[in-house]
Amino acid sequence: MGKQMNFYMDDEMEKCIITRLRTAGCVFAEDETRLLISEARTPDTLAAMVERREAGFPLEHIIGWADFCSIRIAVEPGVFVPRRRTEFLVHQAAALAMPGAIVVDLCCGTGAVGVALAAALGGIELHAIDIDPVSVRCAHRNVTSAVGNVYEGDLYQPLPSKLRGRVDILVANAPYVPTEAIKLLPQEAREHEARVALDGGTDGLDVQRKVASKAPLWLAPGGHLLVETSQQQAMQTVEIFARNGLIPQVANYDELDATVVIGTMPAL
Repeated sequence: MGKQMNFYMDDEMEKCIITRLRTAGCVFAEDETRLLISEARTPDTLAAMVERREAGFPLEHIIGWADFCSIRIAVEPGVFVPRRRTEFLVHQAAALAMPGAIVVDLCCGTGAVGVALAAALGGIELHAIDIDPVSVRCAHRNVTSAVGNVYEGDLYQPLPSKLRGRVDILVANAPYVPTEAIKLLPQEAREHEARVALDGGTDGLDVQRKVASKAPLWLAPGGHLLVETSQQQAMQTVEIFARNGLIPQVANYDELDATVVIGTMPAL
């Protein structure tokens, strides 16, 4: 039973919720039921939460948070929910960064990647950016002033000019789903997350091209750009990085179906 729950929940009621969620297509119905019960303060609240989940709303939007790199990240309805596979992006960036590094998190969404990097490295100079106002509001909840700065704007546009040529780590979980493939995404993403966080253009690589084209202006010598992509698109991303003067390499983690392309700025 959850810490916040102040009403009695017997086994039969719990089993009923599990059955309802399983019937609605929730693969992890038991785990989701426990989470919903733990977050509900009243029976009426729980009933409403279960109904929303049955209707296809993302679990994280319903409970108000997502577990990312063992950190509770606040989320709001409409924002992109941090994915487990993106933890691989964090691990790759953390392996390349030093404490005190200047880190820019482009397309930051909830700010999860930057927050996780700050936690892993024990202190960084973090700058997180997103174009979606709801995501920016949400990121402000996660990226406190003690952790870093959050900006609203299009990619590099709102960054302070003093950061040019000084950024050690650029991370971008930019949208990489081709426009025509949006309709194939799960309902939770397709109907309840911002389109701007999913749609990567005709081939899915439009935003990556913009990120890579300006990265050399901001990266320090020897600095790194890391983007999440798909295994199918990785070699195209490698070509994009190389065309913009970055030395590319690909990292894969099959268990999470995660692919990250890393571009290194040549040292002087």
